[in-house]
Amino acid sequence: MAHIISVFFIHPPVKGLLFSRVYSITILTKSQWLDSLTALRQGRCEAVKIVSRVKKRYYSNMVQFNEERQEKRVRDLRRDEEEQLTEILSKKYGLPYLDLTNAPINRDALRVITQEKARMAKLTVFNIIDKNISVAVQSPSLSVTKEALQELTDRGYRPEVFLVSSRSLESTWERYKDLSYSFETKGGALDISNEEILEAVKSVKHIQDVKGLIENVLAMKKGFRISRILEIILAGALATKASDVHLEAEETYVRLRYRLDGVLVDILTFDHETFGLLLSRVKLISGLKLNIKKTAQDGRFTIKMGIEDIEVRTSVLPGAYNEAVVLRVLNPKSIAVPLEELGIHPRLLAILDHEIKKPNGMILTTGPTGSGKTTTLYAFLKKVHTPQIKIITIENPIEYHIPGIVQTQTDTEKGYTFLEGLRSALRQDPDVIMVGEIRDRETAEIAINSSLTGHLVFSTLHTNNAAGAYPRLIDLGANPKVLTSSIAISMAQRLVRKLCTTCRKAVTLVGEEKKLVEDVLGSIRDKSYIKGIQKETVWEHQGCEKCNFTGFKGRVGIFEAIVTDEEIERVVRENPSEREIKKAAEHQDLLSIRQDGVLKVLTGITSLEELKRVVDVDYE
Repeated sequence: MAHIISVFFIHPPVKGLLFSRVYSITILTKSQWLDSLTALRQGRCEAVKIVSRVKKRYYSNMVQFNEERQEKRVRDLRRDEEEQLTEILSKKYGLPYLDLTNAPINRDALRVITQEKARMAKLTVFNIIDKNISVAVQSPSLSVTKEALQELTDRGYRPEVFLVSSRSLESTWERYKDLSYSFETKGGALDISNEEILEAVKSVKHIQDVKGLIENVLAMKKGFRISRILEIILAGALATKASDVHLEAEETYVRLRYRLDGVLVDILTFDHETFGLLLSRVKLISGLKLNIKKTAQDGRFTIKMGIEDIEVRTSVLPGAYNEAVVLRVLNPKSIAVPLEELGIHPRLLAILDHEIKKPNGMILTTGPTGSGKTTTLYAFLKKVHTPQIKIITIENPIEYHIPGIVQTQTDTEKGYTFLEGLRSALRQDPDVIMVGEIRDRETAEIAINSSLTGHLVFSTLHTNNAAGAYPRLIDLGANPKVLTSSIAISMAQRLVRKLCTTCRKAVTLVGEEKKLVEDVLGSIRDKSYIKGIQKETVWEHQGCEKCNFTGFKGRVGIFEAIVTDEEIERVVRENPSEREIKKAAEHQDLLSIRQDGVLKVLTGITSLEELKRVVDVDYE
């Protein structure tokens, strides 16, 4: 009868771990079975377990069972035991634990120490930002490891030490062979000036091209594919002029979306395993903690695009299924827009041109996040910038570098706030000051006082309309009597998508939409605004290759403004509401956002549907 013998070779425990190997043999005859049993007992194994069963039929030859599957199970068990022990030891040594076997490695970090020295010292450097390095060690108590860490410190590096298993170290040492594929130039900077990546930027005509490129890389099995995926995602964002990249984990998949012209557009979905590697990659180059998953983190890195530096702000937020990632792309080209091209009506543009030429006063732009306020402030700066005056900006972040202007960036973690920046800027004897945002009473008071003492001040507020700037500053503690002497003009703005001129479609105004347009036009006091403007036709979006099949291409601002005059000054002293200030400003005959938007609809710049998405057209 045939017997099956399952033999477990159990070796002595090594560092508390159990290493085993399993063999399965089928013996055809009883004598062969007894001979094998004798051989096993004479061997060096410390334990033998024999399981036998009788087969119903005879075999003429020996049958080999699936040894590969059994070995895989033991390898998985051994791996899990090793990682569990390392995690336990990490608590003993007081070091954070990491599993680097599938984590993306910063290849520039590998260059900090050679492979030979890394193997000898039982460590590896897997991330670097400036002089801050992340070091994985197998045992911090080894003398060779201590010496290597001290050597790194003597070279000016600031190591953060993590405890990893020997398997993690081996997998990281294997990454040395991928150094030839490295695209990184320094910590915190991702160089995509490589010809192949620049070619990817040029080859992307619409979002479907991005999807195809990423899918091609996803099919690769090489170790550097995660870096390529991230580079193509960023290259696609630059090519399509996306302002944000969103990576959102759902239960069974991860979704990639771009924000194009203020609206999110789906690109593709992929698996959680790839996302885990991509998330680690993003964290590495953004200077974020790999082992922190339950707390929100913010970081940054810079893309080297030829001679341009494009800053990317990273936000990681814990989610239901995994962390969510948003990459905000701060492209200088998208913000360097001349004042005349923002979409400001010529009458308001003439008033602004007059006000920014004054030596003192405050000009405020208001609106929600993403309404283009910073772009407007930069347009003001470029308009007034001359070699004869000194301009200082306090921003967070510095989105566009202008030669000849002193630009400083706030850092709340180090205590450098808008308030501290403004105080320091005044000691530099500036002529023009730009404060990124007025958030508190102290900043408001200093900004107002600066505008009264010979400085021209540009700043922003978070209010819904131009009239809301006055009560908002009063609410922050500003003196109403001083406020009106300080503010020259208060603006509010929104951004609407511009219709693609290639595929837009003209339709006749009818029904409720016609009545709505007529009501808005009827509310314009100065009829010279609507002289020569047709009132029967509007345009709708369609979609073509030139506009990524969205029907829109680019964005334009819609604006309103209130100039501080005697009537406004009288009302503000009485602690007014927004409605009262609007009523007092009617005689100025400046367009409201609602009216400006409808005029842009009738001239074919945008659609009525898009205007309704951004502004409550039915109410003012």
